[in-house]
Amino acid sequence: MRRIRLTLQYDGTDYSGWQVQPGRVTVQGLIEACLRRMTGEETVVLGAGRTDAGVHALQQVASFDTESRYPPEVFQRALNGMLPPDIRVLSSCYAGEDFHPRYSAKAKSYFYLIDCSAAGNPFMRRYSHHCRQRLDSRLMLSASACLIGRHDFSSFRASGCGARSAVRELFGIEVEETSRIDFLTTGFTGSFIRISIKGDAFLRHMVRNIVGTLMEVGRGRISPERLGAILEAKDRTVAGPTAPARGLFLEKIYY
Repeated sequence: MRRIRLTLQYDGTDYSGWQVQPGRVTVQGLIEACLRRMTGEETVVLGAGRTDAGVHALQQVASFDTESRYPPEVFQRALNGMLPPDIRVLSSCYAGEDFHPRYSAKAKSYFYLIDCSAAGNPFMRRYSHHCRQRLDSRLMLSASACLIGRHDFSSFRASGCGARSAVRELFGIEVEETSRIDFLTTGFTGSFIRISIKGDAFLRHMVRNIVGTLMEVGRGRISPERLGAILEAKDRTVAGPTAPARGLFLEKIYY
């Protein structure tokens, strides 16, 4: 038995997330179906992050065990030949028996794109959340400081989350405003905000709930000082709404 490690990218728009779900098309499900065609084995593919429906990945790491003698590069070529074009295997290699995409990870980073332009950019609609209100990014950054460190993030945890503990550690949050985004050899001008979050692990919808709450700060509906009280409340109902999935990217897994 050998363990194969994959690094993937995908546009999550048309998928019900990473994890296999009955009756739904998921990234994990498609990869497992392709591997069954290749090897005849009932293969389980493990991922570093269970991205939600509509969430994208610039770097998702996965692994699977196989008795097949195909080398890693053959798996990469074959999977890219069978998978839809919005899911790509960037690399494939052998991994040690102790490697686990999720539990071996030291940290993960996500970023979220907000388009605050008046009309909204039609080419960014799959990859950003259009917010018609102007957001104060300085207030959002100031408010986010209280989230850095090790805390109970129950206030930002979605119902149905299966994690045994809501304690997580955030290493950093950045809120950057820009008037230009480079895209397809050109550049789009407007008003964009990029929220980057790096942590040891994340709860279900945690990043999107933090983003939705920071947007309420940016609108002036929640004061920056109040965010600490929201965190301490350990109550999802006191935080802001969940930001839409389409603006969220799994950026990098750190090992």
